[in-house]
Amino acid sequence: MTANTDTGEIQQAPVAAFLASHLNGRTEEELSAEFHTLLDAVRAHGKKGSMTITIVVEPPANGVESAPLPIGVESAVKAPKPTPVKSLYFLDDEGLPVREDPRQMAIEFRSAPSTNNYKDA
Repeated sequence: MTANTDTGEIQQAPVAAFLASHLNGRTEEELSAEFHTLLDAVRAHGKKGSMTITIVVEPPANGVESAPLPIGVESAVKAPKPTPVKSLYFLDDEGLPVREDPRQMAIEFRSAPSTNNYKDA
């Protein structure tokens, strides 16, 4: 932020321009790639997602007033994921998950002898 002494107008640096030029444009490229990954995931899964961009500014080294400020850009993407497929289980007498209902009566089936009604011609 700078102040024009003639007009008293305060000028601020645009954040978008800073992000576009940070690390010679690499930051903007990485953020754009993450943003499009998020868009694809939202479109594919029909769920919301989010992207957080954090600009971290540290004080000058050793508290020297005219020293440069270390500035970093961090991002975090929370892209939706597909809903995992679920399967149904029953709990047996010991409380363990089993596929068959332990309360259901089981009937043993015997295989019937093969009856081939077709005769060779």
